[in-house]
Amino acid sequence: MAVSDPLFLDKTNPELWNSIGKFSNAVAKSYRAAGVSDRTAELVNLRVSQINGRAYCLDLHARKALAAGESLRRINLLRTWDECGGLFSEEECAALAIAEAATDLPKPEERIAAVASARLVLTDEQVAAIQWIAVAMNAFNRISILSRHPVKERELS
Repeated sequence: MAVSDPLFLDKTNPELWNSIGKFSNAVAKSYRAAGVSDRTAELVNLRVSQINGRAYCLDLHARKALAAGESLRRINLLRTWDECGGLFSEEECAALAIAEAATDLPKPEERIAAVASARLVLTDEQVAAIQWIAVAMNAFNRISILSRHPVKERELS
């Protein structure tokens, strides 16, 4: 293997990969218990992956979002969610603002404002759960970035 070939972190340290998988499962349990839908969680995962530019994760989570009932139209417009009027609910907009703040890491006052605004329409449990979704997705994106995971060819369905 050439030194320029990808070094897949999930293959070189499967025990660590399995532990982040368990962490992700715990995050899913937490957000569901807080009343956050799988559809909203996948919107957050997609937005984080858009910001991070991860094709592999975008492919995976677009399929998961569709399976969770998301529309292709909203997936296509997700990058511009804040320009789409009523296409995204107030709760979804709050979740997406949290996703962006957790990923872009703007100035502290902007991060604080995003969370404070979200707390006006979501419960504290939901706000915390959405932050954990973004943290987990950012971790997976970093692993994918470092591993250079390729988008796998799939049949169109």
